Amino acid sequence: MTIQIVEDDKALSDGIAITLSDENISFKQEYKIKDAFSGFKNYGSTLSLIILDINLPDGTGYDYLRTVRSQSNLPVLILTANDMELDEVKSLTMGADDFLTKPFSLAVLRARVNALIRRSKVMQSETSVTKDVAPSVGAAGFSSSEAGCGASVLRGCAQRSAGCIAAGVAPLAENGSSLIYNLDDMVFDFEKLSFKKKGEEIFLSVNEQRLLKLFLENKGCILTRERLMERLWGEDGTFVDENTLSVTINRLRSKIDDGKEDKDRTDNKRTKHISTIYGQGYRFD
Repeated sequence: MTIQIVEDDKALSDGIAITLSDENISFKQEYKIKDAFSGFKNYGSTLSLIILDINLPDGTGYDYLRTVRSQSNLPVLILTANDMELDEVKSLTMGADDFLTKPFSLAVLRARVNALIRRSKVMQSETSVTKDVAPSVGAAGFSSSEAGCGASVLRGCAQRSAGCIAAGVAPLAENGSSLIYNLDDMVFDFEKLSFKKKGEEIFLSVNEQRLLKLFLENKGCILTRERLMERLWGEDGTFVDENTLSVTINRLRSKIDDGKEDKDRTDNKRTKHISTIYGQGYRFD
């Protein structure tokens, strides 16, 4: 596993590397934006994670983040000395997976990095397992006892005797696996981690991929914010600002729904797939 650290403070960069040091992890330390770009071009395919400072001597980390996200789904953790909510929202909106404000505890950094790596591995393992296992009501990570339409877990589905998954998007794969979904003009291939709309590639972060899979496997059901936080971040949710979920949902919505909101219509046609059910959660239709 290789982690790229883009941080102009050499002492901090070395401290991060020492904190995350492991026999299975190697580091590529870059101190300028131009070196980060060059490094990504040369060894980007070997990276597992990027730790990126926003304020660098020869430019802004936002430019690098934009380039990385346009070409890759790599997890990206943002570091910044700007203690402003606007910076956090901007970073997450541009596709960062997590955000830390300086000064920060190296223990918290380690926990955040471990969580990002773990979620990335879970996404890969879910893809691998799903290749051999037919989808069940619990395929999106809900236990069999939760995955039905119990009011304590998923609201608004109590009348569906076959469970919420009965209303799900039928996968394209002929073996019945839920690896490839066809929805309107979009194709979501979780085996190849390829997501397309009108034939054009859509780049999704790890969190966006997991969120999309949760929605697809629970189509028509209302998923509470609490349940989404638990399923996306698990025990690591204690380190995650709830605003991160809102930003992740809005970013996914902008990519698959063109940012459209519900409007008063006379033709009864919906203008989006991800709906906010106020006071309850979110529903994917």
